[in-house]
Amino acid sequence: MPRAFFAILAFPLVFSGCSPNNVTIDDSLGRYFDSAGVKGTFGLFDNGHGHFTIFNLPGYRDSFYSPGATFDILQSLIAIQTGVVKDDSSKLPTDYPADLPKLDIPANFGQDFRDTGSFNELAFLALSFDIKRDTLKKWIDSLQYGNRKIGDSAEFWSNGALKINCDEQLGLLKKLYFNQLPFLARTQEIVCRMMQTESNSVYRLSYKTAESKKEDGQRIGWVMGWVEENKHPYFFVVNLESADGAKDLRQTGDLRQTGLVIAKKILQQDGFFEGKK
Repeated sequence: MPRAFFAILAFPLVFSGCSPNNVTIDDSLGRYFDSAGVKGTFGLFDNGHGHFTIFNLPGYRDSFYSPGATFDILQSLIAIQTGVVKDDSSKLPTDYPADLPKLDIPANFGQDFRDTGSFNELAFLALSFDIKRDTLKKWIDSLQYGNRKIGDSAEFWSNGALKINCDEQLGLLKKLYFNQLPFLARTQEIVCRMMQTESNSVYRLSYKTAESKKEDGQRIGWVMGWVEENKHPYFFVVNLESADGAKDLRQTGDLRQTGLVIAKKILQQDGFFEGKK
């Protein structure tokens, strides 16, 4: 059975500065992770009521992982804000180090953002060279994004240097949605538009997925975003990894898809996608 408790000081939304006082720990959600052969964490924030539903509170609050491609959200905000990319219909710049694989970029920035394959990784690695490392670090420090460490690697958001927890990820989403980040409103609106993946008369679903690795080589997955019904946003984040430390996670298939399936099953259980929220 779910159990509720109050956590005013010990449970901050790091980016929003919000301290919710209504949190439900729902251990029953573990069955969705178990059935997929993974372990993980889920967090859902009902903005209208200031209410959290959490599975695996220590994992949500205390465990830090590489953001992987979820860092595309912040990098996209920086790219648009600084003029490196005009908007989501623009083509990505192609002026990047010669030792990177040559990129033929037929898609626009919004499509590059939503890509879930190796092209996305290469495109955003190339974009990071156009933004410049010092600029990325300045924004990471200003926003207090994760542990703020970038190390020496070019792709620091995937190699274990930069780490972030689920609470910070959800806090970033909430601020982005409400135009509360220190970027122009236009910049935040464009990135919100890029995150939208499903839209109909009943709901709108926006999310970003990612895979990255822990220090021991184990793969981890992220799914984070929001669902809107009747003009009310609900923010969610899923983090998952192998349920067996000795197990090769390739046996579980695509972690992005696995996480998305888990997220949708939990949301459906809670009555989403029916226009009744």
